[in-house]
Amino acid sequence: MGNDYDIAVIGAGVAGLNAAITAARHGARTIVIDRLGAGGQVINIDRIDNFPGPAEGMSGFELGPMLQMQADEAGVEFALDTIEAVSKTDAGFRIAGSDLDLTAGAVIVAAGSAKRTLGIPGEETFEGRGVSHCASCDGPLMRGKDVCIIGGGDSALDEALALVPHAARITIIHHGPKLTGSATLQAKVRDASNIEVKLETLATEIRGTDGVDALHVRNLTTGAASDIPCHGVFVYVGLEPNTAFLGETVALAPDGRIVVDLDMQTSVPGIFAAGDIRARSVAHLAASAGDGVTAAISAVRHLAADGIGEPVQHYASAG
Repeated sequence: MGNDYDIAVIGAGVAGLNAAITAARHGARTIVIDRLGAGGQVINIDRIDNFPGPAEGMSGFELGPMLQMQADEAGVEFALDTIEAVSKTDAGFRIAGSDLDLTAGAVIVAAGSAKRTLGIPGEETFEGRGVSHCASCDGPLMRGKDVCIIGGGDSALDEALALVPHAARITIIHHGPKLTGSATLQAKVRDASNIEVKLETLATEIRGTDGVDALHVRNLTTGAASDIPCHGVFVYVGLEPNTAFLGETVALAPDGRIVVDLDMQTSVPGIFAAGDIRARSVAHLAASAGDGVTAAISAVRHLAADGIGEPVQHYASAG
């Protein structure tokens, strides 16, 4: 049909890499495009417990390269670029980036999400000078210092625990009446002697001169405002799906994520989505990997139905 590739995968996280591996193993000419490289945000995670593997867990620095190696062995091609648009052609789709301009018979969007910001005074000013989104990266810089974690979900608790060996004291700030992270993580947080949790508390300003000196907060129950002295503020308040480059190409849910069916098919035949960029994702690494596999097999079947490529191979069922 004259396309450069059978399948183009946008995003090289767990969902994207599993999609690419599966597609290539089914004989599809596959390329993965990502602005940062293989692994996605998982690269910065110190310990991963929500993905099948060793009982002691593994780091994102181990998982990302492992998946990339499998993709390389399957014949997947990789390209570094920021995708700016996806548009329909007579034979499939055009994928346009800052540098790349290529075509594919099907597209799998697995571009993931970006970490949300607080939007409060001082956050942008002190980004990289005390404000961080990666405790495993910047934790050693906080050795012996007091830090604040903003958020109450799995990511916030995970990163608080990653700071335990480094920081003198860690204060978790959460606006809700209770933490929302898993019971296992909450138990570990309770057991950590240098972690304090402040619930129903809202961060309103990050203060400092050359670096962060304090986090200004307000108690949502009493209305009382106070400063928490600290040298680092780590922000984990959710994710924003990276769907801006799609414009109105596919249907989006109210939260900006891509609407898909059980086959990961979007509103446009031939475009699929996988991972936490899709609507109703449980944002779990194992589920994202499954999304990628489903999207890839659906894409291969779509190509076969259009007379491109071979019928999908059937692998042994897990039961």
